[in-house]
Amino acid sequence: MIRSMTGFGEASIQHEHVHYFLEIRSLNSKYFKAVIRLPEEFEVLEAEIESELRRRITRGSVFVSAKCTDATGEAGYDVNHAALARYIEQIKRVPQFNAGEFKIDVGSLLGLPGVLQPPANEEERLEKVRKALLELLGVACDRMIAFRAREGAALKQDLLARRDVIAEKLRLIKARAPAVVADYERRLRTRIEQMVKDLGLAVQPVDVVREIAIAAERSDISEEISRLGGHIDQFTELLEREGDARPVGRTLDFLSQEMLREANTIASKCADAEISRHIVEVKGEIDRIKEQVQNVE
Repeated sequence: MIRSMTGFGEASIQHEHVHYFLEIRSLNSKYFKAVIRLPEEFEVLEAEIESELRRRITRGSVFVSAKCTDATGEAGYDVNHAALARYIEQIKRVPQFNAGEFKIDVGSLLGLPGVLQPPANEEERLEKVRKALLELLGVACDRMIAFRAREGAALKQDLLARRDVIAEKLRLIKARAPAVVADYERRLRTRIEQMVKDLGLAVQPVDVVREIAIAAERSDISEEISRLGGHIDQFTELLEREGDARPVGRTLDFLSQEMLREANTIASKCADAEISRHIVEVKGEIDRIKEQVQNVE
């Protein structure tokens, strides 16, 4: 079973007047890469979330964002009155303040180091957030993986359709190849015999046969046809694999490159117009396959 690397999933939960929301998106990438955005006070959970993502997802750029809306008083930071009083006392000693050139801004004071302190139950609150976000991550991952599976099913049908075109063109090329080789041998034999006659040379028949055999070997595409057929069979086997969650995207990418290499060799070795038309279509389908498999996990 193949899966796309493009996916989306989200989940939310309400617990003790606190609303948690998590969203996960994935795009194609050669390797696994995670970008996690959490509220500043919960960034300590990033490593654990990334570890869980790596366990569930093999390839792709994965973007996770989470929000926590706390409607309770537990979310508020405590004001360190002693620290705030000390700042105010020092500010009052500034000549410009006594001259009335500026006033004390409470908002700015609250941002000074040590004025706002996390609530005493911060560890307990963080543990609640951790449990909630990991639960949401599991649900969102399940939904994203299901999304990727649906996209993968559509990709599979497209790749199989292109496989069918290549297989049909290869069948026509294979049927045409023997006649092309025979025709090439006949024309080459006629050309050699004519050259020998024009030059008035005495050439043994065995020499003519040897030269024809060497030239015919250079234009023979039977091995390339066989290897391309083998690649198509392996490509099909990977696409039709069921009940196996192992990623196949890189293997499919490698096979498509090998398929293109064999097609290029056939094109360079065979000058037959009919085969050339078929191989152009084969190469076009392989190029489209190469584009598509870039999004297969």
